[in-house]
Amino acid sequence: MSNTITTVNPYTEKNIKTFTLLTQEQAKNQVDSAHKAFLKWKLTSLDERCSLANKLADTIEKNEDALITLMVDEMGKVKAQAKQEIALCAKICRYIASEAAKELQPQDRDYEQGYAKVVFEPLGVILGIQPWNFPLYQVIRYSITNVVAGNTTVMKHASNVFGMATKIQEMYEEAGFDPFIYQSLLIDGETASELIVHPSIQGISFTGSDGIGKKVAEKAAALSKKTVLELGSNDAFIVLDDADIEKAIEACVKGRVINNGETCVSAKRFIVTEKNYNTFKEGFKQAMSKLHVGDPNNDKTDLGPMAREDLLKTLHEQVEESVEKGAKVVCGGKPEQRQGFFYPPSILENISPGMPAYDDELFGPVASLIKAKDNDDALRIANDSRYGLGGGIFSKDVDAALNIATKHFDTGMVNINGYGLAQPNLPFGGVKQSGYGREHGGFGITEFINVKTIMIAV
Repeated sequence: MSNTITTVNPYTEKNIKTFTLLTQEQAKNQVDSAHKAFLKWKLTSLDERCSLANKLADTIEKNEDALITLMVDEMGKVKAQAKQEIALCAKICRYIASEAAKELQPQDRDYEQGYAKVVFEPLGVILGIQPWNFPLYQVIRYSITNVVAGNTTVMKHASNVFGMATKIQEMYEEAGFDPFIYQSLLIDGETASELIVHPSIQGISFTGSDGIGKKVAEKAAALSKKTVLELGSNDAFIVLDDADIEKAIEACVKGRVINNGETCVSAKRFIVTEKNYNTFKEGFKQAMSKLHVGDPNNDKTDLGPMAREDLLKTLHEQVEESVEKGAKVVCGGKPEQRQGFFYPPSILENISPGMPAYDDELFGPVASLIKAKDNDDALRIANDSRYGLGGGIFSKDVDAALNIATKHFDTGMVNINGYGLAQPNLPFGGVKQSGYGREHGGFGITEFINVKTIMIAV
């Protein structure tokens, strides 16, 4: 097996750069170095860690141009969305710097023999295994939170964005962090799997497919190591009888094609009541068909190429299987015959259980349009999924929608009358086979923490 990886531009289909993989022994040595760094890092003041987090935010902003180039070239992200991702990462760093003291504040508790304290202590080295679709955000989300908590981190990035992995390492060091506080390890999946059992790895943060995530969790659980899993999803967006159809169409188009449709928490299943189905379908088709597909560097582009050729082929296989089982193509439905890994904005209807378009995650710009009899049927269909990451409800009755979102929608996050991605101050995560654990909103900083009870007798 080759010990090198070459990144490929999904728009030009040309090679970008070749990287040499670490051997398993080299990777284990890096973990050892991270553990040695942890023994010193955990003793630094929280103020110092927060100060460095703010410096990392500044560094990210200063490197905006280089980061945009990497996102566009390595995974085909549309330039405007690359800018948004960079701004979000800087906000995350500043948010955790401002909130860490509150979240990690020791607590005084009653104790019958005297008094007690609850303190929050870091665990050690946390392994991150992160995907390519938000190549900066996914890494910053997991790493800066754990680093501020006092842990050290080693990170396995996706091989098609190794340029970004290298750049993140450089930015951490540029911001003033010791080289072993955060490390991007250029390794393959087999080596990452071996690191899970390394004695110094105390926890694993994984974002990716549910199949691989379960294997990671199983291996970690055998050694009683904690995991946080953010897995796939098949998010349902429900258009109820009283919805504002124009507003729903606008949000649903954005939710389906944002990040080239390659987003775990993007809108994927669109469940519309019979009353509005035909009107929504026609407007949805027109809006999707008007999107500008092309060069991700072009400011007018709405949808760039998919990140890799194999991802394009997998998506089309899912579409073809769904059609063979009875789904109908409303628009799109075939790869574009042009340079680059392009799949057009597509809509499938006549969707039913047993089809990939109903059961599985279509990780690309293909929407599954499903007709429901009424509002209750729409909710039933929405919950008829092994996944539960995000979702959406469109209704003019916000109180009723809030009641559905709160009490009846089996998912970790819900949008009402809009579509939004992650926010630093709001918890992010799912239920069912979309994983467990939370990031952001102050919740992430205590995921890999020893909540220690100290009882003092007097």
